[in-house]
Amino acid sequence: MTVQYKKQRTITIQKLVLQLSFLIIPILLSAQSNQSSPDTQVNDVWKTNWIWQDADGPQDTWMCFRKNIRLSNIPEKATSRISADSKYWLWINGKQVVFEGQLKRDRLNETWYDEIDLAPYLIEGTNTIAAKVWYWGREGFSHHDSGKGGFLFDANFGGTPVVSDSTWKLKVHPGYKHSVTGGQPNMRLSVWNVRFNAANDTIEDWQLPGYDDSSWKSATEKGVPPVLPWNTMVKRPFPQWKNSGLQDYVNAEAIPETGNGEVVEAVLPYDARVSVYLKVKAPEGKQINMQTDQYDGWYDFGEGPANRAEYITKDGIQEFESLVWMSGNTVLYSIPEGVNIISLKYRELGYPADFTGSFSCNDPFYNKLWTMARRTLYINMYDNFMDCPDRERALWWGDVVNQSGECFYTLDTTSHALIRKSMKTLVAWQRKDSTLFSPTATKWSAELPQQMLASIGWYGFWNYFMNTNDSTTIREAYPAVRKYLAIWKMGPDGLVVHRRGAWDWGDWGTNIDIAVLDNTWYYLALKAAIPMAAMSGYATDTLDYRTRMNSISTNFSKIFWKDDQQCFRSSELSEPDDRANAMAVLAGLAKPDQYSGIRKILQEKRFASPYMEKYVLEALCKTGSDSLALIRMKERYSEMVNSKKYNTLWEVWNGLSEGTINHGWNAPNTVLSQNIAGVAPLEPGWAVYQVMPQMGGLTEINQTVPTVKGEIKVMHVLSSERFTMNLESPQGTKACIGIPKQYGIQTITVNGKTIWKNGRFRHSPEGISRGGENSNYVTFYALPGTWRFDATLK
Repeated sequence: MTVQYKKQRTITIQKLVLQLSFLIIPILLSAQSNQSSPDTQVNDVWKTNWIWQDADGPQDTWMCFRKNIRLSNIPEKATSRISADSKYWLWINGKQVVFEGQLKRDRLNETWYDEIDLAPYLIEGTNTIAAKVWYWGREGFSHHDSGKGGFLFDANFGGTPVVSDSTWKLKVHPGYKHSVTGGQPNMRLSVWNVRFNAANDTIEDWQLPGYDDSSWKSATEKGVPPVLPWNTMVKRPFPQWKNSGLQDYVNAEAIPETGNGEVVEAVLPYDARVSVYLKVKAPEGKQINMQTDQYDGWYDFGEGPANRAEYITKDGIQEFESLVWMSGNTVLYSIPEGVNIISLKYRELGYPADFTGSFSCNDPFYNKLWTMARRTLYINMYDNFMDCPDRERALWWGDVVNQSGECFYTLDTTSHALIRKSMKTLVAWQRKDSTLFSPTATKWSAELPQQMLASIGWYGFWNYFMNTNDSTTIREAYPAVRKYLAIWKMGPDGLVVHRRGAWDWGDWGTNIDIAVLDNTWYYLALKAAIPMAAMSGYATDTLDYRTRMNSISTNFSKIFWKDDQQCFRSSELSEPDDRANAMAVLAGLAKPDQYSGIRKILQEKRFASPYMEKYVLEALCKTGSDSLALIRMKERYSEMVNSKKYNTLWEVWNGLSEGTINHGWNAPNTVLSQNIAGVAPLEPGWAVYQVMPQMGGLTEINQTVPTVKGEIKVMHVLSSERFTMNLESPQGTKACIGIPKQYGIQTITVNGKTIWKNGRFRHSPEGISRGGENSNYVTFYALPGTWRFDATLK
């Protein structure tokens, strides 16, 4: 049979459930949501000192620390709390235990610490602890400089306390010098370039046991936590970085054996975050430069590039690793004549989450796009979510909204900790006038009002809760949310009054309908605030929120709907904006009888940047136009997917002419997983979820979703005679299954038993119950287990 897609749809079961949830969640959550955040501030008493040299800095200092401890027995556990300003590398008995420990200081009055069990590295007898600490002394868009270098070590080795104090030895590493030859990174980055002169390395092997440190100075104690400027100590909320170890480049066999003064291109398997390595034989005084293809591979605002490293050789065979991370597709080594290349390698560093989510379908284009979006997300996760790994590395929260939504479909639940950290960081920087802003840094203070509404609202904080059921984090964040919502005022026309903020921005590009977008983002923020207020003990706030929502919904179409163009448009614009009309649909301010006009706008207009494109695609799915969503997705992302050079998604559609080629706000994979595969939570923490496929002309879809309840695996297969859905549903869940009626259903069986035939429900097997039926789906509820739904088609 010929499969035809029905253009017109009435309200879906998803919308019915969401509307019902919207009415009852404020009551239920305050009583029933008790799951807490695993990230808690540690208030234990500290008896150890921050230590450093007498001076507080200076900037760009590499400090070496040593301490010997004698143990009569190897302890079963040796819990250690370690912190540094700004990063540290740790060795126990000559074996490296931590590679780039410590998180950037992204809060004004707190400093992170790592907690590590060092027992596996200890021996009977003398144990040597060695640490290299790099103090930046530089403010950035994701790091707040304390003004002082420091190292903190607090451990219990089976009853033997080990604390950082004046008995530790220290020495400024003589090999590192501040780079002055090639400039420094742009002002957004807190990390300096690295310059190392091997001829000056007079303390080689200083990490090893038996090294004579008698000439080293004793450390200076700087105070016991909480002490200025580091203040309160907070435990790192996720494990240490994923570390690949040293790896060969893709083109390792083609790398020359000698330098000739030209650039050696060492190809990475994909765009990655790397620390770069070399082993060479050379005379003294040869300078080797290391950077990636993205060192300044973005639109140059005249503010400087990303990070790189410089190595000056000593005489003989030697090896060096940059330690400063860089990102790109290719590492560029400038190796002068007279240098023999023994080995060039890289070490990939990454956020400690695995790629447990997956999507595939019968069209290779969408498969590649999904994996490119995942790679883009991952490279933009580290100390914090970031917009891009080269230009800024900054916590732009509009980007985080899209990135956090992707995490729930692509990465394991360890990724949730970075979302929590980002939420807490955003609200911690709220100003006395109640405004919020990002990136959170003293170098930046501009509020982007629409991004802040997106962040605290339906797609930001509330989407986090729906996927995690973490009420503790919501309760911590809500006081900041209520303060921020209160500074928005309602106008005499019943709509929200525009707030310019310090940066009146809605998206890259032109024809941005700010007035329509203001009201849609604010409406969605209010919608999310109602249940957040109820669970946070602020139930009286909900009356004002509902009043404002009612005012907006009553007046929105009166002011913005244009009958002549069948779209929403403010009077300031001569043509409709695809972004604004999409958001009207997603906010629920557009009525189903307006969908046909809006659908035409979303087909014809191409104003949205990759940031807002996700919402346009989602709106097409919500209006029942999933086939058009896939068509538009393929059209818009074709240049990126077909790129021979890059495997990440770009900041703007025209690539490097105006932006970065690796930008975290791209989220087509969320649309493919949540809308096209149709898997989404209906109750907090995936207690109830839907599988409502909108295949848009695809004939096979495989989706794995890594939820807090366990993995959900679903496969949809469509032929001319049959639609099949295979589902593996984890414990603690209930699945709302939708069998699409658009294909013309004759019978439906579950695990071989007929449960629906010719429009009538029949007896259901144990674990399956009937849902309902509308013009779009025949629905059932499924308890945990493995289920196969087969629908024969007319």
